[in-house]
Amino acid sequence: MTAMWETGFEQGMFEHGMNDRINNDKDRFTATELAALRSDLLQGGMIDSYEAAELLQVFLMGRGYGVSPKAALDAAGRVEMAGCALPVLQHELENLALVM
Repeated sequence: MTAMWETGFEQGMFEHGMNDRINNDKDRFTATELAALRSDLLQGGMIDSYEAAELLQVFLMGRGYGVSPKAALDAAGRVEMAGCALPVLQHELENLALVM
């Protein structure tokens, strides 16, 4: 069920254009950015939560956000448990991003 929903979610993103933001007033990241980060996490196998947390930190810092290393590690674990589903990844990034 999750895989079917996720596929539908991704198809919806592509239908509305990859540069559009996923619908949410506080979104900070484009669908393209999220998909690229998800791909990086999946290619790495997310075997090591510390490496996944580092990827999340680099992603956010590269966009001008601060991020707590401990919070990034916690978020990486939740993203991993969710199978790197895009809605979960987006939610965790939104909560991690600290405006500098």
